[in-house]
Amino acid sequence: MALQHPAERASEGRTARFEKLAELASNFTSSAVFSVLCVLLVAGFVTVHLAGLPTEWQHLAGDAMAAVSLLLLALLKNSERRAEHAIQRKLDAIAAALLERQEDEGDREGVAAGKAREDLESAIGMEDRL
Repeated sequence: MALQHPAERASEGRTARFEKLAELASNFTSSAVFSVLCVLLVAGFVTVHLAGLPTEWQHLAGDAMAAVSLLLLALLKNSERRAEHAIQRKLDAIAAALLERQEDEGDREGVAAGKAREDLESAIGMEDRL
């Protein structure tokens, strides 16, 4: 069981099987076909209850909806963490480029500029230290 960030689990340039599956599932769940399947699942759930079918059928319909909800939650969280990590890496790269440019220009810094530089330096990679 890996307790690493989802974006850091695979080795460089290689995507693990779960990440591939998560990406395919994410693409599928954002499609019109999946939306239609969810509407049909909800319609089936309502129909089972309105028809007064035996309790076993009602449990089956409820369990199916709960399973789909849990799977979607896991996929959503995985996608969210990947996107968050990608954005943070881009922001760190932009901040590092700004610092490098400032060093290349060699401008004399005032007190406010020095404080801003220190804040920017400390912010780069902050999410890794949390």
